[in-house]
Amino acid sequence: MKVVISDPKAGKSFQAEIPADKAGSVVGMKIGDSLDGGVIGAAGYKLQITGGSDKDGIPMRPDVSGGRRTYVILASGPGIRATEKGERRRKSVRGNVVTAETAQLNTKVTEAGEKKLEELFPTKPKEEKKT
Repeated sequence: MKVVISDPKAGKSFQAEIPADKAGSVVGMKIGDSLDGGVIGAAGYKLQITGGSDKDGIPMRPDVSGGRRTYVILASGPGIRATEKGERRRKSVRGNVVTAETAQLNTKVTEAGEKKLEELFPTKPKEEKKT
């Protein structure tokens, strides 16, 4: 499971991977719950779950209970981009509980640890494509 860690103070985000043997500790948590950073290798950090998406790219919504995938009528928020004022659409979304089908988990830092996130998760330089 991939984890995107957003640092509001620095204005940057970092990517990490939860090992398969530790992924079970995250399953069952809800959007808004706190997560220990030691699970992903960021000891001392406290992370808050803000959302995510499943293996098919279906986003999680905090107002849909459970971990199921369902169709709901949406006007705004995760899972829809309204193009007209007052527009509502029926879209497929995932509930607010992390399941085994969750592929990406979005988090934000609530308590920082001793080391900086730049040191723990170094960014890889982008490779230029040759045409």
